[in-house]
Amino acid sequence: MDNDHINDLQTAVENLHSCQAKHKEQIRVIEQFEGEQVWQGDVHIFDIEDHPKAKICYAWSSPIDGSDKRKFYAVLHIPPVESPADAVRASIAQDYKSRE
Repeated sequence: MDNDHINDLQTAVENLHSCQAKHKEQIRVIEQFEGEQVWQGDVHIFDIEDHPKAKICYAWSSPIDGSDKRKFYAVLHIPPVESPADAVRASIAQDYKSRE
């Protein structure tokens, strides 16, 4: 992953959550549901400062169908989200609910 993408993710974290973020690491996540792979990608972990509820944020982006733009996700490490995989699951559930 190039530095420009990491910088874009950092900007998304900082803008969405009104905090300062520093890239820590990148984790590969493969999410399955009922034996089928529903998502695969890299989740970036950011240490964050100046946020009242969290010290960590998980961030990634996905392409938007029919566009050259990307959708950015920035999920705080607040229970029940306690891992990159939890963050992905929470975003999948939220996306599903918003389509209903």
